[in-house]
Amino acid sequence: MSKKILDQAASGMDATVVDFRQKLTKVRSGRASLALFDGIVLDYYGTPTPLAQVAKLSIPEPTLIVAQPFDPAMIRALEKAIMAADLGLNPSNDGKVIRVPIPPLTEERRKQLVKKVHQLQEDAKTAVRQVRREANDELKRLEKAGDTSEDDSRRDQGEVQKITDKHTAEIDEICKIKEKELLEV
Repeated sequence: MSKKILDQAASGMDATVVDFRQKLTKVRSGRASLALFDGIVLDYYGTPTPLAQVAKLSIPEPTLIVAQPFDPAMIRALEKAIMAADLGLNPSNDGKVIRVPIPPLTEERRKQLVKKVHQLQEDAKTAVRQVRREANDELKRLEKAGDTSEDDSRRDQGEVQKITDKHTAEIDEICKIKEKELLEV
């Protein structure tokens, strides 16, 4: 039973780390990345549709993203959706494609993005600690019910702490890499 609790805790923490990585891809680092547009949804004939399903996205240069709509009538809606996403980007269209230049980051903007990354890091660590708390509560409940001994419960709680430390260190390492990428000029 305690093995199942440990496995659930590890998989919950793994999911938190994956979610943290995914959220970091949306933090702009001065280079063009299609991940910036992942959360953008636009109204496609009355249906909310992700931008990637309405247009072909490409990166012809490191500082430029090009969106070519499959339906030329959608070019205005596509441009408005990119503007409404509040990414700090100014798209321009030539009637066929939308070009989105990625401006270089200013020092002030880099520091703001680093703060955002640290906030995401803290949120991820909080989620990992919540998983730890739930696992420990479950182990203590087993101990109270008499399904496991006090020594086994303590050992398992130590294992949960090791799993937590491993995932927290992984989150810290991912954050350091992203911070270095953001501060790189």
